[in-house]
Amino acid sequence: MSAPPDLNPSGDDPGVIRLEGALTMLRARRLEEQLGAVTGDNLTVDLSGVERMDTVGAWLVHKLVRDHGATLVGATEEQKTLIEHVARADKPVTVRREPEPLVYQFVGQVGEASMMALTTLVGLLGFFGSLCISISHIFRHPRRFRFNAVVQQFDMVGVHALGIIGLMSFLVGIVIAQQGAVQLRQFGAEVYTVNLVGRAAMRELGVLMTAIMVAGRSGSAFAAQLGSMKLNEEIDAMRIIGVSPMEALVFPRVLATLLMMPLLGFYAAILAIVGGGLFCWASLDLAPITFVQRIRDVIPMTDLWQTLIKAPTFGVIIAMAGCFQGLSVEGNAEAVGLRTTTAVVQGIFLVIVLDAFFAVFFTQIGWP
Repeated sequence: MSAPPDLNPSGDDPGVIRLEGALTMLRARRLEEQLGAVTGDNLTVDLSGVERMDTVGAWLVHKLVRDHGATLVGATEEQKTLIEHVARADKPVTVRREPEPLVYQFVGQVGEASMMALTTLVGLLGFFGSLCISISHIFRHPRRFRFNAVVQQFDMVGVHALGIIGLMSFLVGIVIAQQGAVQLRQFGAEVYTVNLVGRAAMRELGVLMTAIMVAGRSGSAFAAQLGSMKLNEEIDAMRIIGVSPMEALVFPRVLATLLMMPLLGFYAAILAIVGGGLFCWASLDLAPITFVQRIRDVIPMTDLWQTLIKAPTFGVIIAMAGCFQGLSVEGNAEAVGLRTTTAVVQGIFLVIVLDAFFAVFFTQIGWP
């Protein structure tokens, strides 16, 4: 075998390829053409005459070693190190990754979701503990209670939500009455539409729909507000000047939501009953006075107590989820949107889980 003249100027040994000068990108095309003409195996590549070498030159030398089983001689330590780095990077690359089996994907997603849920639960418990400590500090030092901040949250959580919650509850009451009347008409029991509307609105739908609406409206607002403050380093600035974010930002929101939820839940239940009553009056020819009398007879006080017990619990959960996600924002503005979405989903999920727990609990204690 004869090596190309440019690579073996002396021509004294046909099994040896002597590289001289600069093995750089400037000579890459010419060297590649010359090396492409090399044939045979078990060659010896002499690098003693190489003055400079970059990664392109190292790649050409590595290609000789890989394709022809060549042996390197005369290389300096720096050249050997560079060729070794290039050799380690010489791995097959798949442009499109092979899809994993669906079973693996499903198990991986379930595991990831479970770990995230567990991490979030632990974080919420720690957040609740920090909130309790802040409340104890406020009780010991009443001057630290921010009355104006609480009133402002009353306005945002409660007053501004009256319109949308009232309209939603009124329409839900009409829908329940209409669907119930259609089904009960088959058995000649249309009169029991009043029972259906009254108990469903006061016991479940009033407070549950209100909680979902507050989670989507106020919970998302809490997460977005605190998340923006976290990104702007306002939270850190508050800590530096000695102001606790839990006392100044979180506690007023939690307290306002806790106090406003029972009022909003009762308000929603009443408007749902009003909507159902109007439908019964228009469609079933049931006089309003008769509807009111039946409502008083069919709704026990235990339904009202259930609403007043569940509502503040839902309010605390929603406010905590929103504030926790807001204070967990890190990185950039995109994280604010992701945390806001997570706060809404988390708040609604916890509300529904707690509602199921309350339903079983109240049944067990004799409040069916």
